[in-house]
Amino acid sequence: MSKTAFLFPGQGAQKPGMGKDFYENSPLAAEIFDCASELLSMDMKKLCFEENDCLDLTEYTQAALVTTCLAMERVVRASGIKADIAAGLSLGEYCAIYTAGGMSAADAIKTVRARGILMQDTVPAGKGAMAAVLGMAASAIEETLQSLEGVWIANYNCPGQIVITGEAGAVDSASAALKENGARRVLPLNVSGPFHSPLLRPAGEKLLEALEQVRFTELSIPYVTNVTAKPVTDIREAKELLKVQVSSSVRWQQSVEYMLRDGVDTFVEIGPGKTLAGFLKKIDRNAVVYNVSCLEDVDQAAAALA
Repeated sequence: MSKTAFLFPGQGAQKPGMGKDFYENSPLAAEIFDCASELLSMDMKKLCFEENDCLDLTEYTQAALVTTCLAMERVVRASGIKADIAAGLSLGEYCAIYTAGGMSAADAIKTVRARGILMQDTVPAGKGAMAAVLGMAASAIEETLQSLEGVWIANYNCPGQIVITGEAGAVDSASAALKENGARRVLPLNVSGPFHSPLLRPAGEKLLEALEQVRFTELSIPYVTNVTAKPVTDIREAKELLKVQVSSSVRWQQSVEYMLRDGVDTFVEIGPGKTLAGFLKKIDRNAVVYNVSCLEDVDQAAAALA
């Protein structure tokens, strides 16, 4: 039996203008943007649609990207495309839970606003760092990091692309060691903190306070959590997983591999850019993936999947 998965990108996918065509042409999408502006007392349209200095700041990025993806998702579903399972990379997991029926759009937007502020403020600027490791097997990276302190794997994105995170000096040392041990390239990332490292545990604990205010509802479909790369079918698990997710590795490759084993044969990436489609093709070059980043993409995907 054919299965379709909705996928949602994480921080880094944002770009000025994202979602503008959805807002201008779909009342369903416009409602999400207007709701976010009211909830957060900020002009979400200006933040997402215009060139500005705030969009790439974590405290704003997370709310802006989730708002955009939720607006797009509503239009995708209205076109008749249905998901059997959902997953999101890091921040995108909140969109996956919304798609699965586990939380409202308003709760997702409010919670990621708190999450963004906590993640930005927990570790002082300059104390942490992240880097992308290209062309090296995950097992070899893990082996290299075993002998180093203060550095961990943040993301298992796809074969040949792993992200490391931790204390700035430790990430520098690890980058040099990884190059010596065979990494093709190690690229420092322009981020404001050591995301998905144990250094963010205090942020997770404080995030739990925001999660206590969320009204979680029974899931209509499963979603795959970054923490274990396994499906969640009981919404009661979500709160603890989202707390831990802030400071644990994002097991994206493993999540996709689970969905493939589970019979998913069609993936729909919803959000700006095509990052997840790129990862997917490196995980399984035969996978069928549709990207929805503009309104025109919805019609094309709906026609193909009709």
